[in-house]
Amino acid sequence: LRPPTVIGQFHTLFFGSVRMFFLGVLGFAVYGNEALHFSCDPEKREVNLFCYNQFRPITPQVFWALQLVIVLVPGAFFHLYAACKSIKQEDILQKSFYTGFYIFSVFLRIVLEAVAFWLQIQLFGFKVNAIYMCDVGALEKNFNITRCMVPEHFEKTIFLIAMYTFTVITVVLCVAEIFEISCRRLGFLK
Repeated sequence: LRPPTVIGQFHTLFFGSVRMFFLGVLGFAVYGNEALHFSCDPEKREVNLFCYNQFRPITPQVFWALQLVIVLVPGAFFHLYAACKSIKQEDILQKSFYTGFYIFSVFLRIVLEAVAFWLQIQLFGFKVNAIYMCDVGALEKNFNITRCMVPEHFEKTIFLIAMYTFTVITVVLCVAEIFEISCRRLGFLK
C-alpha cells in the first residue's frame, strides 16, 4: 500500500532512499572512526575514552538511526492497520475515519521529527569545534581540564547541517501532505 498522495509518495522516496543512503554511506565515512581518532592524552587510553564519552554521550549515527526508525513507526502502524483491514488506497482519501487516521499518523511524524530536531540541538549543537575541553577531574580526583582534538570537525559540521536540513524537509513534506489531503477532501484538488 503506497501513501495516498503524491507528496506522501515523494516523502517516502526522499525519506526512505536519500536520507537513509546519506546516513548509511556518508555518515559512516564521516563518523565511523571518530572514537579511534579522538585524541586527548596519547599516553592514557582511559582519558581518551572518558573524554570521548563525555563529548559524545550518544554517537550521531545511532541517534539518527533511532530517529529514522521512530519516525517511521506511525506510518508503518497505519499501513499495517490498512493491510489488515484490506483498505484500498483510494479509500484512505474518501472515508473520513481512514483520512483522519492517516492525517494523525502524518501529524505524529511531524511531532517526532520536531522532538528529534530539538534533541539533536541539545546533543550536538550546530557546529563541531576542533578542540573539546574535557573535565577529567572525576578520573584524577582533582580539577583538571584536558584539551582534546576532534577529528574532521569541519566535515562533521557540514553533516550536522545536512541532517538538520533533512529533518526540516521531512517536516515541510508532512505539512504539505496534510495540506494536500485537506484540499482533496474539500474538493479543491482531484
